Amino acid sequence: MPAIVPASSGRSPADDDIAILFRNGLHAEASRRPTRIRVDLDALSANLAAIRARAPVPVMAIVKANAYGHGLVPVALHLQAQGVDQLGVAFVEEAMLLRRSGVRIPILVMGGMYGPQLDDLIGHDLEITVSSLDKLRQVEAAAEAMGRRAAVHLKVDTGMERIGVHSYSAGPFIEAAAASRWCELRGIYSHLACADDPGSPMTALQLERFLEACRHFERIGAPMPRRHLANSGGVLHFPETHLDMVRPGIALYGVLPDPASHPAPDLRPALSLVSQVVYFKVVKGGNSVSYGATWTAPQDTRVVTVPIGYGDGYPRALSSRGEVLIRGHRHPIVGRVCMDQFMVDVGPDGTAFNEDDVVLIGVQDGERITCEDVAAAAGTIPYEILTGLNERIPRLYAGGDAGGGAGTQPGAGLHP
Repeated sequence: MPAIVPASSGRSPADDDIAILFRNGLHAEASRRPTRIRVDLDALSANLAAIRARAPVPVMAIVKANAYGHGLVPVALHLQAQGVDQLGVAFVEEAMLLRRSGVRIPILVMGGMYGPQLDDLIGHDLEITVSSLDKLRQVEAAAEAMGRRAAVHLKVDTGMERIGVHSYSAGPFIEAAAASRWCELRGIYSHLACADDPGSPMTALQLERFLEACRHFERIGAPMPRRHLANSGGVLHFPETHLDMVRPGIALYGVLPDPASHPAPDLRPALSLVSQVVYFKVVKGGNSVSYGATWTAPQDTRVVTVPIGYGDGYPRALSSRGEVLIRGHRHPIVGRVCMDQFMVDVGPDGTAFNEDDVVLIGVQDGERITCEDVAAAAGTIPYEILTGLNERIPRLYAGGDAGGGAGTQPGAGLHP
């Protein structure tokens, strides 16, 4: 993996800085695009410390979906350098990329197991989610054929109805796993469906079902594997779910999982999304802006163009609904968000110049637009906003050790 090259210091993201664009985490390219994502690795470290303070048990950091849009490889390497106990991903391809990029700590692949991928799962020393007796037998057969034991976590369904053996019928599944010659049982887990809402009674019910299933190990006299249940909502709201390990996802990145979540002042956002003004014009009253002519200027006004759109994962649902920060003031998006750009009304008396900074998520002159704000305006959830920001947008890394030490130079973060 190539070294991450530090950018020169400067106020503006479109100065002579060379940003690093991770394409599938495999190689870096120089980009002078004014739109970019800034990732604060020190915020990520602080959030990890805050989670450890809330839940003094091992932490499995969830880095699936390109580390929630923050960049899979740089984030994983940084967390490894911070001493996180384990990583969790959705798919084997994510885990294989991490192994190729120098991640050596345990990685659990949480998605549904697909038989033809077992050689890769076992061959890359990955921990496998086993969600049925039949799948356990598939893993055993593959491990025996390869002549090496497979590390597995058992998945118990306690109410999500997604994957996993139902908790009330988990006994034979647990017995078979405990007796397996070719599977090393590393953990047992379930997933909380409603923990984002601190008032939901569903979490207590799921915890009860999960603990009852786990008691089967005691009944058969088998060692209890590591039990893990708490996602971000569990970490924040339900300490009784912390058990032997926690699995923070979106909270690790400083974003609350749901509007119903309790405030978490010990967490701070690690991601900012910024761009610049690339065009300024006066729109006459009565003239319409963007596709479909859905917004018409009520009077002569000043409109600027910002070079980011739904082709980058910025939601089209923000058409005439979203806001941005320019010169420390909130201004509305007007007309439809285009594939590659959108327009902003700075008002009849507003001031903006080409190359002025535009903040879509983040802080400018004391004003803040959060990921949660953007999600609410778009009628969706923060998860979708973060994971939708695709790899067309360059990512810059500040603070910490952006490379995590493997195949990179210490301190080689991109400092805007």
